[in-house]
Amino acid sequence: MSRKIDYGNLMHEAMRGLIRKVLLDVADRGLPGNHHFFITFDTSHPDAELADWLSDRYPGEMTVVMQHWYDKLEVSEDGFAITLNFGDAPEPLYIPYDAIRTFVDPSVEFGLRFEQQDTDEETAADDLPQQTEDELEVPEEAHKDAEIVSLDSFRK
Repeated sequence: MSRKIDYGNLMHEAMRGLIRKVLLDVADRGLPGNHHFFITFDTSHPDAELADWLSDRYPGEMTVVMQHWYDKLEVSEDGFAITLNFGDAPEPLYIPYDAIRTFVDPSVEFGLRFEQQDTDEETAADDLPQQTEDELEVPEEAHKDAEIVSLDSFRK
């Protein structure tokens, strides 16, 4: 079997690294200006930690808001811990980066969405018809819309 570059997982890894860097900055210096985050995560993820009443109330996913009140933000390689206020009751959470489904900062119209796969990647790949490089056909129309842009045009 030939080796392939898994661009999807590489992109997700880079996006999670961006979230980590943003949270590290917020942990060190606080939220700047009007920035705030809506973070939707999978509450059934095996490494997610939240109170039983929260996981019972939100069995699939939950969106939390990091804005005016949050405490004890600790950022690690694999996720972050934070205490948030739920109806005047502070609750600690641990959210692994790979449990995050969306990360949005509406103050600057920035958002990331992580696609969820319902099947195991290897199983899905096995279900696809296998083609050799010689058999791979690319429709001619696909080449018409492509445009090569020189980075020199953006340099000053």
